[in-house]
Amino acid sequence: MKIVADENMPLVEGLFNDLGQVTRLPGRNMTAQDVKDADILLVRSVTKVNESLLSGSNVKFVGTATIGTDHVDHTWLSEQGIGFANAPGCNAHSVVDYVISALICLGQDDDRALTDLSVGVIGAGNVGGRLIHRLKKLGVKVKGFDPFKDDETLSLTSLDEVLACDVVSLHVPLTKDGEHPTHHLIDEDALRSMKPNAILINSARGPVVDNSALKQHLILFPEFKAVLDVWETEPEVDRELLELVDLGTAHIAGYSLDGKFKGTFQIFSEVCKYFGLPNRKRLPQMLPEPDLVQVGFATGASFESVFPRLVQVAYDIRRDDRALRRAVVRSENIPEAFDLLRKHYPVRREFSSLTVKMRKNDTANSGKFEAAGFKVKVQSK
Repeated sequence: MKIVADENMPLVEGLFNDLGQVTRLPGRNMTAQDVKDADILLVRSVTKVNESLLSGSNVKFVGTATIGTDHVDHTWLSEQGIGFANAPGCNAHSVVDYVISALICLGQDDDRALTDLSVGVIGAGNVGGRLIHRLKKLGVKVKGFDPFKDDETLSLTSLDEVLACDVVSLHVPLTKDGEHPTHHLIDEDALRSMKPNAILINSARGPVVDNSALKQHLILFPEFKAVLDVWETEPEVDRELLELVDLGTAHIAGYSLDGKFKGTFQIFSEVCKYFGLPNRKRLPQMLPEPDLVQVGFATGASFESVFPRLVQVAYDIRRDDRALRRAVVRSENIPEAFDLLRKHYPVRREFSSLTVKMRKNDTANSGKFEAAGFKVKVQSK
């Protein structure tokens, strides 16, 4: 079989070489000619998969190593009898880590602890649901909104109540139709209903937030804070908006190595099922050892004092913010610079790859570190 894959997908050769010939291509620039003879197409969110790309091709299966699927024309694929799979939940923990890192970073600027904030989560699926559960375990006041969910453990309430929280974090797919479209869900009216010093975090899809309205809101309300990982016009980035947001990154919230490996592996498993092939691969054996395996801290140190520093050690969002700002300032071709940041993104591991060493008499905080997503190892001495 012939397999065409996005050049930014990891682990493809290690998984798919046994199935056929793998060809790597830039995902954003894939053409119908590129995929004409392929049997399997592996993409990420930057490739529009539709009739224009696949009509007349030999493609029998499409896999996207992403949670979201708004870049795929499901109806057309189904009509053509082309198999399809995405990777729900693959990078959910990575995005949750991103949100927590953002909150820790902004909290330090304002001298506010995570537990001082009320957090509203819009969208309680694979990512939003995990964020709600993790924050609740950490003792944070959380409210969720999701018209498609009915789960008491998610603290679901109305959209108005969620928008009234100190923090609003978005975790919805991009939709323009149906009873609850998400395109420009956060518009001028929604922004006006939020607190003047609220924090808005968008790590879902760029057009979920009306970027023009957000830009004007940030000018009118200087105390309002915004964290954008996704942009309405990406890979183009509005320079003025980037200057106004507190943290801006290049659509990398879910770009942990763990999440990317999981995504590719999930698609490989679905390919094996679809074609009736054996799957003898095991993901844990393929993940490399992290550079930083474990950390310790002084006896008696409080969770509250250690946790912000531990988050920064595991993943400091400010590094990615600086990278995007430098790229936008220095480049005459912002879309190209944006994609290069994603293509050459440094290895980042999830909180769960890091073990916190604790002495036996310090175990009172072990549950909190585990709730935050870290592993805990209690030493006998």
